[in-house]
Amino acid sequence: MKQFRLWPIVAALVICWSVSLASCSSKNSKKEDSAVQDNNTEVPQPARITAEMAYEGVNNYCHSEYDWSVAEENPSIMYVQMGEETESEFKVVFRSYTGAFVYFYVDKASGSTRMVEYVPSLDVESEAGTIDISDYLEKKK
Repeated sequence: MKQFRLWPIVAALVICWSVSLASCSSKNSKKEDSAVQDNNTEVPQPARITAEMAYEGVNNYCHSEYDWSVAEENPSIMYVQMGEETESEFKVVFRSYTGAFVYFYVDKASGSTRMVEYVPSLDVESEAGTIDISDYLEKKK
């Protein structure tokens, strides 16, 4: 009777198993690489909120929420002006007659606006709430 040796069969099975795992691993890593590439490739989206809209909305908000009669004789003590711009938001600055500032950070994509009050004389900064800038844009007729 011939003696049957198992080691060639076991070796062949181990090699086949290793090759199949390697091919599955490379397929999965290719899928993961393409997913990472897709997630890292940001296609610039058009800004929903423009600089003009950010300014108009903040200006309308400030005129509805703050008393501007104090500045009738000296308009330079109260104003709204554009600040810095980043890729994701506009900064609009309101200066009160008291010397305090309110910084409006308007998200370009959503219009969500974060307000931060700053009192320079006290060097105090605090969160002041949020608004949706689109609530303060005038409707075009």
